[in-house]
Order: sequence, then structure tokens, then C-alpha cells
Amino acid sequence: MSNEEAPIQQQQPEPEKTPEPAEPAPGPADEVQRSAAAPSADHAEEKSHTFRALVLTGHGGYDKIKLQVKTQMMPAGSGEVLVRVKACGLNFADLMGRQGLYDALASPPVTMGMECSGVIEAAGEDVVDRKAGDRVIVLSSSGLWQELVVVPADQTFLMPDAMSFQEAAALPVNYLTAHMMLFEMANLRPGKSVLVHMAAGGVGIAATQLCQTVGRVTVFGTASASKHEVILQGGLSHAIDYRTKDYVEEIRHISPTGLDIVLDPLGGSDTQKGFGLLKPMGTIVVFGAANCVTGQKKNLLAIAKTWYNQLSISTLKLMQANKSVCGFHLGYMKDLALIRNTMETLLGLYVQGKIKPRIDSTYHFEEVADAMRRMHERQNIGKVILLPEPKKEEEKEEEKEEEKPADVSAGPQEEEEAKPEEVKEDQVQEEKDGKSCTGVRNKKEDN
Repeated sequence: MSNEEAPIQQQQPEPEKTPEPAEPAPGPADEVQRSAAAPSADHAEEKSHTFRALVLTGHGGYDKIKLQVKTQMMPAGSGEVLVRVKACGLNFADLMGRQGLYDALASPPVTMGMECSGVIEAAGEDVVDRKAGDRVIVLSSSGLWQELVVVPADQTFLMPDAMSFQEAAALPVNYLTAHMMLFEMANLRPGKSVLVHMAAGGVGIAATQLCQTVGRVTVFGTASASKHEVILQGGLSHAIDYRTKDYVEEIRHISPTGLDIVLDPLGGSDTQKGFGLLKPMGTIVVFGAANCVTGQKKNLLAIAKTWYNQLSISTLKLMQANKSVCGFHLGYMKDLALIRNTMETLLGLYVQGKIKPRIDSTYHFEEVADAMRRMHERQNIGKVILLPEPKKEEEKEEEKEEEKPADVSAGPQEEEEAKPEEVKEDQVQEEKDGKSCTGVRNKKEDN
């Protein structure tokens, strides 16, 4: 896989004066980014805005995402608001989209990003429940990885006072997905048992926290051994290292009768295993195909293997098994009322202290390759966040200092701060030595 890897390097913004080509007309919950076409006469006096954006220019490796500087009109029209973005969420779907494996994303060139948080700078004349200065969460199918966005006001959600911008950007996709699967599809109730694959990823941590809002729920989770301590502290009942153990055997040993709910983001043979683990009246919810992603570029062999081994079952067999198979894809969810109601429920749980997004790491837009690599190599525990603002010079100087050999007299705090950069350096050196085998090692690790 080493011949596919691109070197890590911070991008320099590319000037981009011309608008992106018009995209297909969006549906209610689809692309909310306004067309970059020339403004109408009604907005002739509107000033233009210059902002940074991460644009997918083609399908492939990390180098296909370009940091561009755009200049265009950004008027907040009827029912819309202009938002200054403070933080963006990175999701596994973004990795698949870069490889051309995510159908819900428009063809390149396209600005990526499904969730962000920020401050409203302007509101359309007919917007009555939002105003300039409001701190909001924004949800879309794409188009949010940029410093300024114009979105429908009804796709924004007011942030609780105590919530940070990073937490706000980490909440929508992961927690909506986990909540809808557990409560809308699988009907989670007290006393049930749940298997959460990729338990240290964004959805995994969200699902674990949500299970704790219901009494007497036993949660099994798969993750590499280095992450077990964190996810067990986060409420997981049983952590299983899928790299060294057969998780089916481990679960059968602990719960001989099987499980009530399986959340499957892997696909392929793991879906068959999950179905086999279900008790009568049990439910498996398939919400991803992470087994298809084994490196930074599309792997046709992995895709073919995943689809060849996918679960295929007749309705008659389902009847005889007394089990159910469900599929969930937030990108195709058109029920806006359900999304809004679920978001309000989640924000209420946050205020009550029952859920709290775990931030794994933050990267500036120019470091998007580093951020994606961290998720690709399944190193994250929680959410990876992208920051639109340029990296400050003092931060760059601090990084240079961290790259120097560590002082043996450094205190615990200094050593802790040096760890992220040391990880990156090790990754780069491994790739130079041709020793990277990420695709095989990390076939099913956490998102």
C-alpha cells in the first residue's frame, strides 16, 4: 500500500476567483450551499466575501482535497442565514467520498463537509427565529468545509450556552445516526444487549453514551487494545480486541444466548456474523461499509470482497429466524421533522449532562491530509475536528519546537503535548521506509 501513500504536507491556499460549476438541484435535506452564480440585481450592492474552502477536485488520495481561497457574493436570501464557521466535523463518509465511494456526495469539484458550528452574521428578511450573533450548529449533505456558508435557517440549531464550537461540530452526524438507529429502528429498552463495532469512533462513542441513558443495557464494543481503557471508562461493558480475538466467540462466551441489537458499520462478512449473533426478535442495523476502505485510495479488491460476502437472506428465512435487518443512511434521510426532533432531544441530553462529544484532535484546514490520515489509520478515539481559521504563526513555531528532540527534564504536561506530533513523524518515517501496512492492519478499526 505504500506506493499509494502521499506525503503529509500542509497545504497553501490556492486562489480561486471563479465559482464552482452548478450542481444538481438539491432536495429538502440535500446540498444547502448556495449557487456561486453571479448575484441578481436585488443583491447588486451586496459586498463580496473572501473565504477559505476545502474542495474535492477529484477522486483519489489526500492530494485531491485542495484548500482554495474564493471570492463571491454570499447574500442570505429568503429563509436563509449567513454563518461564520468556527469548527467542522470529519466523518468516515468524507473519507469514502474522497475515494468516490459515497453516492450522496455530488461529483467533483465540490466543497465537502456535512456538519459545522459557527456564528450567524446575517439573516434573511423573513427569518424570525434566528439573528446575527446566534451560535448555531449546521447540518447538510455537503458544502460546509469553508469559512462562510449560506444555509436554510431550518437546518441550523441553537447551541447550548455551555457547548463549545468543537463539541457542536462533533454532535450532529454521529449522535443523530446513533440515536435514530438505537431508538427509532432497534427500539432500545432496559435490559437489552448491544454490539457496537468501531466503539472508539464518533458513532461508537455516541452509541455507548446513549445506551447509558437507558437502564441496564449491556454494551459490547470492538476496538484495538490500546483504546480499551478509554472506552471502558466511557461506559462500555465489554471491550473486545478484534485484532487478536474472535469477537463472535468472545460474545458467545459472555452472552451464550446472543444479542438484542447489533450496529454494523463494517459490511461484508461482519454483517453475516452480526446476524448470527442475534437472539430471536433481535435487530441488526447496517449503516456503513468500512471494510471497503483499506487505504487512502479506492481498493477494488476490498470492495469486491465486501460485496461478495454481504448478507443475503430471503424474507422467508427472516420469518423463520424471527430477526430483523435494517439499513440506515443519514445522507438519504428526508424526514426533516424527525431530524429536528431528534436534534432537540440530543441537545436536551447534552444540557442534562447525559451525553458529551469526545474530541480526539483538531486540525486546521491546511492540515486536512493529516486529519484524514489519522482517521484512515484508525488512530482516533472520538471526533476529529477541522478548524477553518489559518494556523497562527505561534502555533507553527510551537510545532517546530516539538519536532526537536525531547528534553529529558520535560514535565508530564510537556510530554503529553508532544505526543500528537510524534505520532505524525512516526507515520511519515514508516511510509518512507516502505513499511506501512495500514490497509491490512486497520481493516475494521474505529471511525
